[in-house]
Amino acid sequence: MTALLLPTQLVTPLLLPLHGIGGRQDLPIPFGLAVGGAAVAIALSFAILAVAWRNPRYRGNASGKPLPAAITRTVDSPGFRWFVRLVGLTTFLYAMVALLFGVDRLTNPIFGFIYILVWVGLVPISILLGPVWRTLNPLRTIHLLISKLLRQPPSKGLFELPAGLGLWPAAVGIFAFTWLELVAPDRATLPVLQAWLALYVVIMLFGAILFGDRWFSTADPFEVYATLMSRLSPWGRRTDGALVIRRPLENLDGLKPQPGLVGMVAALLGSTAYDGFSNSTAWIGWAQNTDYSMTTLGTLALLAFILFVLVTFSSAALLAGRLSDSSRRTLPRLFAHSVVPIAFGYVVAHYLTLLILEGQRTLIYLSDPLSNGANIFGTGLLGLNTGITNHSTTIAVIQVLAVVGGHLMGVVSAHDRAVALFPRTKALAGQIPLLIVMVGYTVGGLLLLFSA
Repeated sequence: MTALLLPTQLVTPLLLPLHGIGGRQDLPIPFGLAVGGAAVAIALSFAILAVAWRNPRYRGNASGKPLPAAITRTVDSPGFRWFVRLVGLTTFLYAMVALLFGVDRLTNPIFGFIYILVWVGLVPISILLGPVWRTLNPLRTIHLLISKLLRQPPSKGLFELPAGLGLWPAAVGIFAFTWLELVAPDRATLPVLQAWLALYVVIMLFGAILFGDRWFSTADPFEVYATLMSRLSPWGRRTDGALVIRRPLENLDGLKPQPGLVGMVAALLGSTAYDGFSNSTAWIGWAQNTDYSMTTLGTLALLAFILFVLVTFSSAALLAGRLSDSSRRTLPRLFAHSVVPIAFGYVVAHYLTLLILEGQRTLIYLSDPLSNGANIFGTGLLGLNTGITNHSTTIAVIQVLAVVGGHLMGVVSAHDRAVALFPRTKALAGQIPLLIVMVGYTVGGLLLLFSA
């Protein structure tokens, strides 16, 4: 069975390695056939789209069926928004008690809170509720309270954001967090986590003072990550401001192709791929027999995976433009939205069991934030339900379907964008480089997922 790994990659009785409980032998068909079938399925889907989908069907932010006016009024009401903000701020301050005053051992809930409930939990929250993190974000609330205290609009800053900055700060932030999660030495100790979070809070709040609250939507890695994933939610805003329900891929089509978007999705996809690679027996065996530290090797490998996605996807998009007589340099960012469902599939495949099992454990530990034996909410009496470990075959199938399903959604999104951008006679030829890259990501993703 595949080894199970927590983000901290520490095997202890308290923090089990839990990236997945399915292995190659748990699949109902041979693994090689599963990989080959996945590649064929994606290629076949492209062929079907070529025949049945010749005109763009998605209208992005202009689409959607309006929700009842009462729902929109409730969601947009100041009282409801402040309730959500205070929930986020209270939860954050409660977790900070464990960070600042809890003991430095793995029963401290702050590790599971950051690495599991926030980092992994952002995905289901954003899928189910839409872009709610923008309101839940405790640092936004703190900045808003400071702005009200100073009696100035939260959007007001000392400087204007550089026009070409885009999402590049958030992409760097994703690299910094995944480096902390997957590479940093002593990453499951309080001093290391305290230093990283202190730096994160200072950069976010100082940036908001300099550039206003729009800094969060361009630089906060958690907010940008949650916003991207929320584009796969059925909930959205229409261009006229109405709260609507729409098809998730149509919602995704409305994602703004701003600078840094390719870097952001490359950081998400590349870091998740590195996570699977770093747990493989081949990598661990080789790295331990070299003269270089695991930190150095891990940092270089993490960068290599992110750059690989960035270069291969950008090259494929630019080549697609050449094949379709479109020479726009912005093509990579125009197609970058198609990588979001791929990243979502990787996240589900890698972290579903982690969220279910270690999420429970973290909630139990949160009842005792100081790790001193107290039990504030009584959740420790509930116990840990590990029933999911009895269904390894089902989990293995879900992992494969998540990766393949994410890529299929990516192919559909890329196809709709291609027929909208490229001349009709060359739209299909232009998609071939992107198709090849996506098939490669699929095969590579499955090999890494079941590599241990």
